[in-house]
Amino acid sequence: MLSVAVLISGTGSNLRALLEAAADPDYPARIVVVGADRDAEGLAHAEQFGIPSFTVPYAQFDSREAWGAELDAQLKVWRPDLVVLSGLMRLLPASLVTEWSPRIINTHPAYLPEFPGAHGVRDALAAGVAQTGASVILVDNGVDTGPILAQERIPVLPDDDEHALHERIKPVERRLLIDVVRRVATGELDLGAAAAAGHATSAS
Repeated sequence: MLSVAVLISGTGSNLRALLEAAADPDYPARIVVVGADRDAEGLAHAEQFGIPSFTVPYAQFDSREAWGAELDAQLKVWRPDLVVLSGLMRLLPASLVTEWSPRIINTHPAYLPEFPGAHGVRDALAAGVAQTGASVILVDNGVDTGPILAQERIPVLPDDDEHALHERIKPVERRLLIDVVRRVATGELDLGAAAAAGHATSAS
C-alpha cells in the first residue's frame, strides 16, 4: 500500500477527491498525513476523514530554506512513499526537492509546457488559444518544468471566463491525479524512470 502525504494552501478540492478515492478499499494508496503552509480551509477535509494534519506557516520563518527544513522534518515523521502538492501555492526550496525527488508530484491547470506558473488558466485565456488542459508532473527545481506524468486537452469555449474554464479543468485534474497515484502504487508508473527520462530529454 502506497503511503501519501498531501500538501495544500487553500480549499483542498484535489485533496478531497484523493481522500474519497483512497476511502475505497480497492484503491492501492492511503493518505497518511495532510500538511499546509497556512491555516488552510482544506485541512477540514483531513479532519473529516480522520487523517492527521500539520501546519508549517511560511510567514513564521525567516527564509524559504528554514521553512523547507521544518516542512521536511514534518514529512519525515510520516515517511510517505509519495508527496502530492495539491494547490500548495509556494515554491519548495531546492534542498527539499532534492531530498524527496522523484517522489513529489504536482497538478497544474494547463497543458504543460504551455502556460506554467500561478495563473495558467488566466494566461491561456489571454493568449486566445482554442484549447488548454490539465497536467500532472514530477516536481523539479523549476516552475512547472518537471517531467510530465499525465495530461489531457480541454477546449476553451467562446464564452469562457477564468472561473468557468477553471471549473471545467478541475475535474480532469482530479481524475488525472487519482490515476497517477494509482499507477505509482501498482508499479505501473516508475517515478525514477520518469525522472531519468525527463532529465535526458531536457539535456538533449
